[in-house]
Amino acid sequence: MIWKVIVVLLIGLFTFSLNLDFLGQVVQISILPLGVWILYWSLRKNEPAWQKYRPFAWLGFVANYILLIFLLVGIPLNHLLYQGNNLSTYISNVEDAYIINTHPTANKSSLIKGNLIASIQDAKQQDYFSDSWYNETLIGPNKTTERFPYMLMNTLPKWGSGLSTTIYLEKNGKGILITTQEKQLYFQTENSLLEEAE
Repeated sequence: MIWKVIVVLLIGLFTFSLNLDFLGQVVQISILPLGVWILYWSLRKNEPAWQKYRPFAWLGFVANYILLIFLLVGIPLNHLLYQGNNLSTYISNVEDAYIINTHPTANKSSLIKGNLIASIQDAKQQDYFSDSWYNETLIGPNKTTERFPYMLMNTLPKWGSGLSTTIYLEKNGKGILITTQEKQLYFQTENSLLEEAE
C-alpha cells in the first residue's frame, strides 16, 4: 500500500537534530534516527513487516541529509544573489515610493525619486553608531529631535529575496536606515533624497 510507505517515510524524517548557525541561517543536522527507532519498536514483533518497511524508514532519515545538502548549497547562493551590503537588495523598485513623516520635528518634504534611483547602486554602507545616536537622541541637548523622522514607503526589495523591511530616512536626506527582522543597516548617499516643500 502506497499510503503506508508514505507514512513510513514521514515517520523516518523524525530525528533528534543539532541546530547550527551557517552564514546567519540555522541548519539542522540529524543525529539520531528517532523515526526509524519508533518504527522498529512498533514492528519488532512483526519481522516481515519490519523488513518490508525498514528501507523506507531509513530513506526518510536519509532525506534529512538530502534536504541539508540543498540548504547548504542554497544559503551561499542566496548570499551571492542577495548581497546584504548592497542597497539594491533592500530597495529595488521605487516606482510608487513616497515618504511619510514619523516625528513632529520632520519638515514638510518630498522624495526626489531620481536621486533615490541613482543612489541605489552608489550608496555606501556604514557603521551603525548606536551609542552615539542614543546619546544624541536621549541625553544630548537635541534630545527632542529624531534622527530619522521620515519613513520611506511603497518600495520593493529585490525580486525573490523574500525580505520584509522598514526603511527610514535621515533628517538630512542622505542616510537610509534599513530594518529587517534580523538586523539594521545604515547606508549613506551622496545627494539628498529629500526636497523641502515651500
